[in-house]
Amino acid sequence: MLCVFAVGAAHAADMTAVRYVDQDPGDPPYLTRILLTPDFMRLDDGNDDGDFILLDRGQQKVINVMRGNQQAMVFSAGKLPPRPAGWKPVLDVQAGAPGTQRFRLTVKGVVCNEGVAAARAAPEAARAMAELKSILAPMQYRVWQDTPAELQHDCDLANQVWESGTTLKLGLPLEEREFTGRTRQFESESKQPLRPELFRVPDSMPRVDAPS
Repeated sequence: MLCVFAVGAAHAADMTAVRYVDQDPGDPPYLTRILLTPDFMRLDDGNDDGDFILLDRGQQKVINVMRGNQQAMVFSAGKLPPRPAGWKPVLDVQAGAPGTQRFRLTVKGVVCNEGVAAARAAPEAARAMAELKSILAPMQYRVWQDTPAELQHDCDLANQVWESGTTLKLGLPLEEREFTGRTRQFESESKQPLRPELFRVPDSMPRVDAPS
């Protein structure tokens, strides 16, 4: 039993690290690092001392740490208005390579998001990513409302608001392409020794609540 406990303690002291290569249209590719524990998820560019986004899974809060501004913006879980009448997104899922599925999310005939997901690759990371999107969805909806009508797109509502976690239910994204041309490519997933300091907001940094 002591051996079993020791093994369990060792796993409890790990964190999962997932790395993606992301690219926006016309810009060079960049690294996105995701660090995960049972209580937190951190997103950054791989720099331990840079800006980062922290998901507090227990408190259901997202904290955007901006070192240059010496400020931490806090987003709390909120409510969304009901889906609009006639909102009928279509999720098409097909078998891919062993252990993967190809997906395509469309709204009114427009492909909003497509890619490949793996159900058994870091499943907790996929769930945490969906939690983060769910918390940010009310803010994303306000951004969409404030966007000039000619620039509003139903796919923004699909990807960031109403269907923000739909494709993540299929598993960890290995490839993604959004209607904007933004792409994401899985690079690696590993277990690393836990570093609690990476999941803390600096004590000297004031926290500011985002508009509700």
